[in-house]
Amino acid sequence: MVTCRICSDNVTEFLDFGQQPLSDAFRTPGESRPEFFFRLAVGVCEGCSMAQLVEEVPRERMFHENYPYRSSGSRGMREHFAATARRLMAEECRGEDPFVVEIGCNDGVLLRTVHEAGVRCLGVDPSFGVAEEARAEGVRILGEFFEEESAVRIRKAEGAAQLMYSANTICHIPYIDSVLRGVDTLLAPGGVFVFEDPYLGDILRRVSFDQIYDEHFYFFTATSVRAMARRFGFELVRVERLPVHGGEVRYFLARAGERAPDASVAELLDEEQRERVGEPDRLRAFAEQVRAVRTDLRELLTRLRDEGRRIVAYGATAKSATVANYCGIGPDLVEFVCDTTPEKQGRLTPGSHIPVRPHEAFASPAYPDYALLFAWNHAEEIMAKETGFRASGGRWITYVPDVKVS
Repeated sequence: MVTCRICSDNVTEFLDFGQQPLSDAFRTPGESRPEFFFRLAVGVCEGCSMAQLVEEVPRERMFHENYPYRSSGSRGMREHFAATARRLMAEECRGEDPFVVEIGCNDGVLLRTVHEAGVRCLGVDPSFGVAEEARAEGVRILGEFFEEESAVRIRKAEGAAQLMYSANTICHIPYIDSVLRGVDTLLAPGGVFVFEDPYLGDILRRVSFDQIYDEHFYFFTATSVRAMARRFGFELVRVERLPVHGGEVRYFLARAGERAPDASVAELLDEEQRERVGEPDRLRAFAEQVRAVRTDLRELLTRLRDEGRRIVAYGATAKSATVANYCGIGPDLVEFVCDTTPEKQGRLTPGSHIPVRPHEAFASPAYPDYALLFAWNHAEEIMAKETGFRASGGRWITYVPDVKVS
């Protein structure tokens, strides 16, 4: 029996994806070094209702100097983070010499706006390669994992932070106890800790099962985040629904008694209760939907291949590792994946070993007949850019919430 990393109660498993590779461990052709695999399965805590992976991948295997993901890779996400930075500075950076700390700053897409506004800031991120891009823009970066010990050093050197922020990072961290103790150490009186991550309610509603992969250890709800926060002396005081990455929630934590929760918290808690988010029967139904998508997608791709159709994939995302390996999609079904990230190009996708080619290959020498959209969370932006594919007679294959050809 697995015990909850938050409250130590029992975790009941509800979906098993089998053996999976590291989602960002792209391989060079001909590489002989064995791949690392782990059992990707997810369960829910019977006590605090926190959904979480049942097996932890060592953090050093996932986040390191060659980590390939860039937060600024999408125009939509660049705009999202710039607007977020401006708004949070206006709300929280008052008084003389305010200080902002971001946990998991990646390539500095948010902190660049803070830095350009003249607000003192610091990013903490162990992925040295992407962090160098932030340093080149003048953003100060501490190249390590954030935890209680690092918070003590930052507080001693820099003073307290009025605002602490994190995006698509807190759900990655199994040792959340050390992180929240670190936040308590570093956060100024009256300050706020803001983080945004994929929302379990949206994952269930959209059947976006590919949000479950090695890096995403927790799958938050307002119910589970409030329970988690209270264990460390914090209160959930505001929530905001976000459309990015297929559905996220932004959570605002303050020390207990410093801020009163607003109406948004009660509203989302009530919605989760009505929709039974986190309840075992709802999660088992979700698992059945996932298995149906796997069958339908595999059958569609096999039929199209047998008919002689050319199929390529679009976006060598971390999410696509779950889809490709769970559904048995390899180069026998998909010719290649096109992607704009230079570090991924010329390599093979983790586990499934589909070649990754530059974006230019999508139309050269001709468009494919079908494109499997792995980067479905950027569908609007991608389809607006790829009008030539549609004009050529090409058709998109999507699988969230179910398998469709359009």
